[in-house]
Amino acid sequence: MDWDKLRIFHAVADAGSLTHAGDSLHLSQSAVSRQIRALEESLSTTLFHRHARGLILTEQGELLFEATTSMNKRLETASARIRDSEDEVFGELRVTTTTGFGTLWLAPRLGKLYERYPDLKIELMLEERVLDLPMREADVAIRMKEPSQADLIRRRLMTIRMRMYATREYLEQSGSLDSMADMSEHRLISQSPDAPQVAAGAQLVQTILSHDIRSTLTVNNYFGVLQAVLCHLGIGVLPDYLAEDFPNLVRVLPDVESGEVPVFLAYPEELRQSKRVAAFREFVMEEIMAYRKRKVEEDSV
Repeated sequence: MDWDKLRIFHAVADAGSLTHAGDSLHLSQSAVSRQIRALEESLSTTLFHRHARGLILTEQGELLFEATTSMNKRLETASARIRDSEDEVFGELRVTTTTGFGTLWLAPRLGKLYERYPDLKIELMLEERVLDLPMREADVAIRMKEPSQADLIRRRLMTIRMRMYATREYLEQSGSLDSMADMSEHRLISQSPDAPQVAAGAQLVQTILSHDIRSTLTVNNYFGVLQAVLCHLGIGVLPDYLAEDFPNLVRVLPDVESGEVPVFLAYPEELRQSKRVAAFREFVMEEIMAYRKRKVEEDSV
């Protein structure tokens, strides 16, 4: 297929109008129309339904538009990477991390990064599945264990632990806990031990459940666990980095916690010189250092 015709088709499909597409492409409406007709003839199919209010894609048109959208996005990404050697930081950066860390720690801090680099386009991919960085499923990963994939640059950011938290309001109403035996009078909120999560968190939940817990609420991610705790539904098992951003959380049973969970930042070797990756890495490291400093100061009080 003719690349130029595909570019024109994409503009028409995106605008839904020959006139609007022509304006964006700096072409006359008749020139755009001729290119669309030629493309349809080469494919032996109709790509648009014509009506008084504009153009609607046919089923075949939808398939082609999906393909040109993907192509357009990949070309923009390639262009940004080619220009990545310049001093300015811009273009798309695909970051993958867990749902909990991404929604509860990373996303709320991204405003500072956008203030420095307003032309940066970040795509957050939040899931427990480990994406393949060497195969370019993502540019940067923040994971709760050391990546095992080859050809990755990795940096240990911090360690976290899973601990037990409740709100002050909940404890005032339901009573405090002196020992694990008191958990029988409270509702445990946690991820299901079978849900994808760090092993240390699952082990802690299983240990707590081995006691006489009469009521439980399980959610498939820490964001849901946090919301349930903030709504005073019970005592939740949550990562300790949340305590700073949610001062209403009170730690329960301080002697009960998971083992250490390492947090790593990783990216492919080929992106070592990327300005976008460097900007994101420096931003995350600054936030981690500030977090560590505040934590040390709190622990020393």
